[in-house]
Amino acid sequence: MLTSARNQFSGTIKDINIGAVNAEVIIGLKGGETIIASITKDSIENLGLKPGKDVIALVKAPQIILVTDFGGYKLSARNQLTGAITQVKPGVVNAEVDIQLKGGDMIAATVTNESVANLGLKKGLAVTAVFKAGAVILAVAS
Repeated sequence: MLTSARNQFSGTIKDINIGAVNAEVIIGLKGGETIIASITKDSIENLGLKPGKDVIALVKAPQIILVTDFGGYKLSARNQLTGAITQVKPGVVNAEVDIQLKGGDMIAATVTNESVANLGLKKGLAVTAVFKAGAVILAVAS
């Protein structure tokens, strides 16, 4: 699949919780990590989603927030994936930060150069990539 979203996670649906309007889709990745997507009930039907089905979860790099220290705080964002920075690619205003999860999946985050400096982002540093369930787009083979 060709798409502008750099983050494409292949996984398998573990569970689906259907609410009044939206549904929560829980996706297991190969390394044991979990991604949660919040999509409409119509999308569940249109995509034929059910537990055991393979899906691709797409998340655009600017939707990723990087955390180096939670300082005792908890976040409402359900997706919190920890890994190690493999590369920081600075640009004029923003930088792309690549993170490898324990299972081998990669996450690309676009953050400001100021954030790179303030957080001390560099190769080898452990970080947590955070994103809301509503930032996840699901794709299936047709």
